[in-house]
Amino acid sequence: MKLLSIAAATLMMAAMFVVGANAQANVENAPAKDRLTIQLKDGNVVIQLYPSVAPKAVARLETLARQGDFDNVAFHRVIEGFMAQTGDVQYGDMKDGFDPSLVGTGGSKLPDLPAEFSDMPFKRGTVGMARSQDPNSANSQFFIMFADGPFLNGKYTVVGKVIKGMDLVDKIKRGSESDNGAVTDPDRMIKVTVGG
Repeated sequence: MKLLSIAAATLMMAAMFVVGANAQANVENAPAKDRLTIQLKDGNVVIQLYPSVAPKAVARLETLARQGDFDNVAFHRVIEGFMAQTGDVQYGDMKDGFDPSLVGTGGSKLPDLPAEFSDMPFKRGTVGMARSQDPNSANSQFFIMFADGPFLNGKYTVVGKVIKGMDLVDKIKRGSESDNGAVTDPDRMIKVTVGG
């Protein structure tokens, strides 16, 4: 009986691994219509969005990109070996309304989003939704991981992954270590488009 229980548990674990691997393959092979292209000073970064993992967050990013709200928005918080954060459309637009004292505290005119936590891991190139202490406070800000960050797993919404141009993400200007990554004269997203 004990052997049967061990065999059943092993089969269940194998099935979970296959389901997890299939889910990973499905999101990474999602259609080109669910991609963001971010024009940086050095070229384009392409992000494959995961609508099957975080449908509300993906819809939000696509909506803001289509409206042009992400154009000229600063990478206001960039921490070496961790991540580059952007997307504050309220205070981060470097052509219209940039406020260095408030950037990182704003969002969009749309309501905050509910958490869409998943078992997708935070690895190099993963794109996650930024939020405050409240899990249901993501709005427009997002971040791109420079390195794996397993301490974020299951605590932040994974919304996609960089599939092209990670070398360009690596060139984004870093912020001050003593000021939690705040960037003086930051790099920006010149233009953000949907589809690919």
